[in-house]
Amino acid sequence: MARVKKECNKRRKSQKKINDSKNVWRQNGLNSVNEVVSDSSDQTPDPQPSPLPTLSWGSSEDVWMKMLSKEIKYEHSKSSLDRHPSLRPKMRAMLLDWLMEVCESYTLHRQTFYLAQDFFDRYMLSQSDVQKDQLQLIGITALFISSKIEEIYPPQITELAYVSDGACLEEEILQMELIMLKALNWDLCPETVLSWMKLYIQIASLYDLTNLLVAQFPQETYIQITQLLDLCILDINSLDFKYGVLAAAAFCHFMSADVVQKVSGLKWEAIETCVNWMAPFVETLMCYKSAQLKEFGQVPSEDRHNIQTHGDYLCMLVGLVHKGRFCEIEIYTSMESLFIQLSG
Repeated sequence: MARVKKECNKRRKSQKKINDSKNVWRQNGLNSVNEVVSDSSDQTPDPQPSPLPTLSWGSSEDVWMKMLSKEIKYEHSKSSLDRHPSLRPKMRAMLLDWLMEVCESYTLHRQTFYLAQDFFDRYMLSQSDVQKDQLQLIGITALFISSKIEEIYPPQITELAYVSDGACLEEEILQMELIMLKALNWDLCPETVLSWMKLYIQIASLYDLTNLLVAQFPQETYIQITQLLDLCILDINSLDFKYGVLAAAAFCHFMSADVVQKVSGLKWEAIETCVNWMAPFVETLMCYKSAQLKEFGQVPSEDRHNIQTHGDYLCMLVGLVHKGRFCEIEIYTSMESLFIQLSG
């Protein structure tokens, strides 16, 4: 009897998991992994598999569903700035641009920056009436947290305080760290824009199914797509889209729509709006030199593409003003002018 009850509970949990998965896929414009047919039918379900290949270390469908569920759990929205009357979109752009520069200076990974960006935006969504003289502290603290998650050798807190040019003290960073962790409810493992994009390009380039976790894509293509994402993420309007959709739209400007649908599971209708929104950013980048792989001292050649680089993104955004795609951005020629603006 105990065994029967245990089996019934197991089946109920399994059915609940399928239903939850269907809801997640519908919200992302996808077909369910297991499209359940009518109960009155004896037909075998015709499943739409995840784009992940068969994994030796786990269920590809479970991994895929876990990634999709994070799109719902980790909420972000451009409405976060509505909660802070004294802030403007250009301030967020300036801060993120500076964090990219800090990441390149300390050869931090791209994922470190994108985790920091997610932490910053989600924290701002949870707060109200944050003043502009607090932005730099919040930003460097977000980077402090993300570097401890992602980096083998994260920068010391003294180094992060130093790059703020005295605007952020070590004690203030530690205090803000506790505040941010509590506000984020210790939810520190989102699927970032970069996570999705790396998955898409990996699947599109896959030739060795036994080594999914080893990069098999061309580094040159990868850094060009990340250059587009770096520029787009500075625009507050990028938060209108889920990270998976934003990454798929960027990938769509380098690959055919059929390839994008195959590697993401997203139909064209789900990404069309984002692709069109992103088009002016692509046009702007075409006026500049394409991203190039950089040498970073002790960084192995096979890992160079993973290091966050910094471009002339604020100037690029100025060009977007003339296209009516970005507002209230100015050119700042030095870090000193940035600190002056943020400190008020």
